[in-house]
Amino acid sequence: MGDGSETESQKSFKLLGILDVQNVPCARESVLYGSVGSIGLGLLHFLATSRVRRSFDVGMGMFVLTTLSSWVYCRYNNANVRIQQRAVREGIKNKIMYEGTSLDPASKQDRSNHGSKS
Repeated sequence: MGDGSETESQKSFKLLGILDVQNVPCARESVLYGSVGSIGLGLLHFLATSRVRRSFDVGMGMFVLTTLSSWVYCRYNNANVRIQQRAVREGIKNKIMYEGTSLDPASKQDRSNHGSKS
């Protein structure tokens, strides 16, 4: 019985049956921004023109535009963060590996600074 309740609680929400909103990075935020933007602009367009069908079309267009743009922006930022993390990880690994050896760049700089001051 305990196993069934765990799988039900971990069951994720799939948008249009293909996009797993819970597990895909940036998906949840993008859908939320898109829905808020579409409701806001659709409602404003309806209040300004009183045309229901056109307001719905404007809202749907805004949903697609906002969702895609926030998705691309978020994924781009995540890629940049991963690149920076990889560079820092490599730097730390090299620092640990070469510390105290003749290949240590920090010890070479220290030796050259001490030599020029004397």
